[in-house]
Amino acid sequence: MRNDFEKSYDVVVVGGGVAGVAAALAAARRGRRVALVEKTVLWGGLATTGIIFIYLPLCDGNGTQVTFGISEELLKAGMKYGPGDIPAGWETGRNLAEEKRYRTVFSPASMVLALDELLAESGCDLWLDTLLVDAECRSGRVESITVANKSGMGKLRAAAFVDASGDADLAFYAGASCPVAANALASWTLEYSEQDGGHLLAPTVRASIVGGSVDPDFTEPGINGRMVSEFVMAGRAEYRRRLTEEYTAGKSTRYTRFPLKVPAMADLRHTRRIQGGFTLQPGMEWQRFDDSIGVCADWRTTGKVWELPLRSLLPQELDNVIAAGRCISSHGDAWEVTRVIPVAALTGEAAGITAALAAERSCSAHEVPCPEVQSAMKLAGNPVHISELYPDK
Repeated sequence: MRNDFEKSYDVVVVGGGVAGVAAALAAARRGRRVALVEKTVLWGGLATTGIIFIYLPLCDGNGTQVTFGISEELLKAGMKYGPGDIPAGWETGRNLAEEKRYRTVFSPASMVLALDELLAESGCDLWLDTLLVDAECRSGRVESITVANKSGMGKLRAAAFVDASGDADLAFYAGASCPVAANALASWTLEYSEQDGGHLLAPTVRASIVGGSVDPDFTEPGINGRMVSEFVMAGRAEYRRRLTEEYTAGKSTRYTRFPLKVPAMADLRHTRRIQGGFTLQPGMEWQRFDDSIGVCADWRTTGKVWELPLRSLLPQELDNVIAAGRCISSHGDAWEVTRVIPVAALTGEAAGITAALAAERSCSAHEVPCPEVQSAMKLAGNPVHISELYPDK
């Protein structure tokens, strides 16, 4: 394989979505030399390129904020250059619906501008329009990744790597075991709608998955190149069908309702994940883990709060890779809780801190003392145990 360039860092983060941005910021703020690699030219991943522009709740729906740190920082950043509000009264409400909790709807473009600013201030080496194509792994340790961009193909070396690719691409290329799950078709679209005051932030979803059923075209677990193409085309075909149906029925016209932007990446929910030292399972809400690195709430309901064990971020077969975002080791209903934007940022921050500590100590990620990660997370404002928020638990 050709090698047109080569660079070395303390930490390389693969994937510039919310999880990767959080990881890069956390590692860089510890003074590490960090590279952030993103295949598109926009930071934010599904939140921006995928147009999934709802920053889900940081609170439990009963007035208690459970997620802080970089996750809260990014929520507020998304409103800096555009519209977005945190619902009034979320602190005093009880059994609140998701849209009334501590969350916001943001402009994807505004979020990109804010992430640009944060990353530029951090001093990270930024690699946009750069695609991961391979990983060199010896005895369970990733020595380098191969990337491709307009300069050709080259290697990026690091003491520690963060897999924030969303699909466990780095772990997969390194030869690690990557469990998979079935997907469901969804496609988000930014629309203009005259009847909604001249604007509309609206998701467009296949009717067959509304209510929790799974689209029969995408029940095969995992991900491959053909599936991604079919997934994207099917989502856009469904949106065209809905527009045509409205136009034909006279409910709207191409002047009163039309798309402003469609996703520039597949809005996948479940693909590959790492096989971690511990897999978070359904029913583990309120459970204490000695190695928890943060706390999150179930965005779909009230009364369910989760701790996130560091072991779920550490691939069993790779010494110097830490996962972040939806590819951490969680399963089933726990995957639904951990795959979303606020938790992606939370696990990204923990992954970046762990990677930075591994580089600082010249040790594997598994050898980083968990109390040091927890201490750093707390210093950044993150509670690491439920009992810090709920004394009776």
